[in-house]
Amino acid sequence: MSVLALIPARGGSKEIKRKNIKLISGKPLINWTIETAKKAECIDRLIVSTDDEEISEIAKKSGAEVPFMRPKEISKDNTPGIEPALHTIKQIPNFEWLLLLQPTSPLRSVEDIDGIFNFCIKNNCPSAVSVCEVNKHPYHMYHMNKSFNLKPFIKDRPKLSARQDFSPLYITNGALYLAKVDWLLKNKNFIGLETLGFTMPLSRSIDIDTMYDWNIAEQELNNK
Repeated sequence: MSVLALIPARGGSKEIKRKNIKLISGKPLINWTIETAKKAECIDRLIVSTDDEEISEIAKKSGAEVPFMRPKEISKDNTPGIEPALHTIKQIPNFEWLLLLQPTSPLRSVEDIDGIFNFCIKNNCPSAVSVCEVNKHPYHMYHMNKSFNLKPFIKDRPKLSARQDFSPLYITNGALYLAKVDWLLKNKNFIGLETLGFTMPLSRSIDIDTMYDWNIAEQELNNK
């Protein structure tokens, strides 16, 4: 059961300039994902999809393939995340599975990568994404108007106060997206009715979007 691993890494980034190749804990951010993916047993081929020559060179030096350059029209701020995946499938056919690994999740482990693939096989599902339990429940969330008045986000919420009183809720953490290629081409999305959630610990679920995220991730990487 062949697995193609895809790391999408465009050159543009707004919040953190040149984020994908900015040094974090001594190496470019994208290198953490490449080096971890190279150790995974389930991956047969590892490629980077980018529109940026500098990212391409750094990725190749780290051991990933860059068999094509991504078109600019699917490398914009508002490009849906599925587009680079569908483009890659067209460029590199004949794989049964596609595993998408965002470079903004540098704390994922080899065990996480092999784990989600084994999880799919064990549960006979065509798609799985990594999730983690939320540490802030929506029952504790509010809307606030211009006068700073608070209105509960969820109406008619139960009168519970302690976190352990709530049923667990999960959120996608951005680290792992796995799907059978045929299923992905049909659904045009990594998440569908048949998708299962693969749980990762919060400690490995940081998805870098802001400098605050960056600083936390760097501290964790430094502690490794």
